[in-house]
This record gives sequence, structure tokens and C-alpha cells, in this order.
Amino acid sequence: MNHPDNLMLYVAKPEASAAFYTDLFGIQPVEQSPTFVLFVLHSGLKLALWSKHTVQPAPANIGGGCEFSMRVETRDAVNALYAKWRDLKADILMAPAQLDFGWSFVIADLDGHRLRVYALDPE
Repeated sequence: MNHPDNLMLYVAKPEASAAFYTDLFGIQPVEQSPTFVLFVLHSGLKLALWSKHTVQPAPANIGGGCEFSMRVETRDAVNALYAKWRDLKADILMAPAQLDFGWSFVIADLDGHRLRVYALDPE
């Protein structure tokens, strides 16, 4: 069967974005060149950062059109990541707040890609 296993983001400066995600996730890329960076996240998902100037075919839209979401187990875990990422000077789009599905916050990376962290409400 086919299962998606790679999320690719088009970025202006792969080296700067690599540093941002290294700080955010606390892991090093497994591959890095001037135009491409690859992380393998703890879940097994691969996060690729590709220079928007060298992607073929050229992308029509860049950043902000979708979200990269990360579920954590508890509201306290959401708050802890928020505090850590805020201290890393991430661009906070939404501070932790109660939404229909649970407790969540949203940041943007250097290129405007949205990252949401959330914990579902207990049933």
C-alpha cells in the first residue's frame, strides 16, 4: 500500500530553516545541502525543506496555505511546547487557546508555514 511519509515545505533559505527546525524539534537533519534539508522526526515522518528557488516545477503558492499539526497528549504538554518555542522567538500566530476540539497554539516558520500543536479534549 502507499502511505504518505514525507512533508515537503518550500523555503527561501534552507540553511536558516534548518536551524529553525533544529531548535524547534531538538534534532539534526539527516541530509543537508545548499538547496535541500531532510529531517526524520521521532514519529518517522520525514520533513523536507526545499529551496523555493530550485523546486521543479515551480510552486504556485508559498507558505501559510496549510498547517503542519502535531498532537501531544495533554494541555500541559501544549503549554510547555508553547513556552519553549516562544523563548526560541518563533512567530506566534495564536497563543494557547481552547478550540472546539481541544487546547492549541499556532506558530509560523520563517516562510510563513503554519505549525499547530494541540491536545484533544478528554472524551
